[in-house]
Amino acid sequence: MADRRVVLITGGSRGIGASSAVHFARAGYNVVVVARSTDALQDVAGRVEAEGVEALALPGDVSDLEFCRDAVEQTAQRWGRLDVLVNNAAWRTVESMRTISVENWEKTVRICLTAPAFLARWAAKHMERAGRGGVILNISSMMSQQAAGNTPAYVACKGALDSLSFELATLYGPVNIRVVAINPGWIDTEMSGDYVTPDGRNVTAELTEKAADMVPLRRAGTPDEIAAALVWVAGDQASYVTGTRFVIDGGWQHQHNPYSLKKLMLPGDFP
Repeated sequence: MADRRVVLITGGSRGIGASSAVHFARAGYNVVVVARSTDALQDVAGRVEAEGVEALALPGDVSDLEFCRDAVEQTAQRWGRLDVLVNNAAWRTVESMRTISVENWEKTVRICLTAPAFLARWAAKHMERAGRGGVILNISSMMSQQAAGNTPAYVACKGALDSLSFELATLYGPVNIRVVAINPGWIDTEMSGDYVTPDGRNVTAELTEKAADMVPLRRAGTPDEIAAALVWVAGDQASYVTGTRFVIDGGWQHQHNPYSLKKLMLPGDFP
């Protein structure tokens, strides 16, 4: 249907991207999903179509900017419109600035910052030409404001992605294209479960326990919770929201110390 809104989601084969595809489908959007895994994309496309809308699965690597440009063009050719872009694809290594290679640094920047920037440019061209406005959602991170010391390129990119969102909102606002940086906190995805020590020991369980000790809601968020927020920000009810950060972190960012320490200080006040 030419009058149905269309969303393009990178990193759409799993986690926040896959959940977002289904949530946008339930909201009546036709959905384009982009990722490297053909089989996983087809599975997500099937879930989208089960909601009664159309899906387009485009396997490829967003580090290839020609592929990114082609994904936007294929979307516009398929339905004659592109209303929402979700820049969700990400990549990172867990290592400090002491050891990160130039290759890992540059790959992170290309996927986490350069690809979103140019996808936004090419998507905005179609949005502006259609005259209906549009929405660009850049999936940043709570880590854009809180460094950990062990993912320098990723943290740098997320901080830059926030700033890029402000820049694009300023540029495209006069043609009614809204741009928002989404800052998830600790979310239960595959990317949050791959922490391995140099000797090969997976320490995800220990890190999960420590993370829970920092979050006022005492748990990880889910991809569905982020996806539901994305659909709202993209929708008409959020029509005056642009050029800002939307933090979804269970309260972590603005609380000071672990709950284990709070209980030591005031044992009767914190359950």
